[in-house]
Amino acid sequence: MTNSSRRRFLKLATAGIAGASLRIPTRAAGDPVLGMIFPPANTPVPPEALLMYPSGVRFLATGVGLERMTPEGYDQVVGRIVPAAQKLAADGANAIAVMGTSLTFYKGAAFNQQLKDSIAKATGLPSTTMSTAIIEGLKAVGGRRLAVATAYNEDVSQRLRVFLEESGFEVLVVKGMGIERFEDRPPVTSEELLNFSADVWQSAPKADALLVSCGALKTLELLAPLEERCKVPVVSSLPHALWAGVRLLGLSGRAPGFGTLLSRG
Repeated sequence: MTNSSRRRFLKLATAGIAGASLRIPTRAAGDPVLGMIFPPANTPVPPEALLMYPSGVRFLATGVGLERMTPEGYDQVVGRIVPAAQKLAADGANAIAVMGTSLTFYKGAAFNQQLKDSIAKATGLPSTTMSTAIIEGLKAVGGRRLAVATAYNEDVSQRLRVFLEESGFEVLVVKGMGIERFEDRPPVTSEELLNFSADVWQSAPKADALLVSCGALKTLELLAPLEERCKVPVVSSLPHALWAGVRLLGLSGRAPGFGTLLSRG
């Protein structure tokens, strides 16, 4: 990342952009709008969205109130996703993205597809999920044999393995950080996440791609360094869900400087 891009990222990250269904006032009124549904309540538009796509698209965000990254936690909020999508559509969204990986893969590939179909039927809009986005990203970079680093506990990490295998991939290793609530531990630092993810790949050096899964992990600035260290393409939840979401709006998704796939769009 260039120094100017880093400064923009830090400025956005510290600006405290807050509020569900937030409109970005600097965007042109005629720009297409991506509506995003996040697992936690009152989730702001992430700074990564504005850094990757500083013009040409507007963003709306809302949340469904997930408290814990466990199957029981997902069960409590999954019924709120379609109503949230309908609210975003009423607010002006032109496409919908569910920005929660584990929230959409935890019951398998068929459930993820059914969720997308339900959103599209309820809103009349194209839709995607973070789980769909990582599949599309892995296929786009030619990934087939995967090393998978996650934020999750063992149960949720193994559910991701099942989802990926149902989607046609070979998972050589999957390892999680054991997080169920980010509030229960110190913040995950860039260095910690970089080293953890690289160590997961090193335990399966025959992997041809590395997946870092969890939308709450700050991975955008780590994509290029991880690819340099591991010598394979890296796909991660939030950046590649943004990529998939803006492509629903007819944009290329290109965001140069952030790893193999985003650099080419």
